[in-house]
Amino acid sequence: MDRKEYEKRVDFKKLPEHIAIIMDGNGRWANRKFMPRTMGHKAGMEALHRTVETCAEIKIPVLSVYAFSTENWKRPAEEVNYLMQLLVEYIDKEIAELHRNNIKIMITGDYASLPVECIKSIEKALKRTKDNTGMIFNIALNYGSRREIVKAVNSIAEKISKGEIEPGNIDEDLISSLLYTHDIPDPDLLIRTAGEMRISNFMLWQIAYTELFITPLLWPDFDRDALMQAIWSFQQRERRFGGLK
Repeated sequence: MDRKEYEKRVDFKKLPEHIAIIMDGNGRWANRKFMPRTMGHKAGMEALHRTVETCAEIKIPVLSVYAFSTENWKRPAEEVNYLMQLLVEYIDKEIAELHRNNIKIMITGDYASLPVECIKSIEKALKRTKDNTGMIFNIALNYGSRREIVKAVNSIAEKISKGEIEPGNIDEDLISSLLYTHDIPDPDLLIRTAGEMRISNFMLWQIAYTELFITPLLWPDFDRDALMQAIWSFQQRERRFGGLK
């Protein structure tokens, strides 16, 4: 099917409630064009703008994107510094439009460990959009799912030591309530670009029954047609959550 045809076939009354995206391939995109990796990240920001705009337009309730992982600190310092600068640039450039479109920004991860300039931009965006009632735009920053789960386990251990809960009362709801994402539903659809077949420590608890869509497109090339293809693919699946229909 031609990529342009998917949007015509999408049922806009049965959209996923929460779409999560692992944005991958910026560096490869730049390498193929004989450009510095930084240019790939810059182009990736443009793809992000398109995706947020489309998701808000078609009224996806929650969009989560994996922007910077706890493992990304292993990259060269020059690239990490550029990514931090790009984060500030993106927020400062996009915040007015996001707010105008009633989009609420949410941060998943330990953003307090980022550079001061990043923290200031993030907190300004959080404050400005906190009362918005449209799409939740959840940005995973300095995020690692294993660290998130360890944090939840430590919180439970502290509650037990204080006598606030009994060990026998630990259940899935309690753990979920202690994750960064406790205020939003688990993803229905997880999209990963660049053809990579792995989760990369992203929302391991939350994606237990999430539908996966892997596209060979590099993230800077991801566009409205690609998003519609992913949504259409999601709508063709029978979600049984371990049961039978």
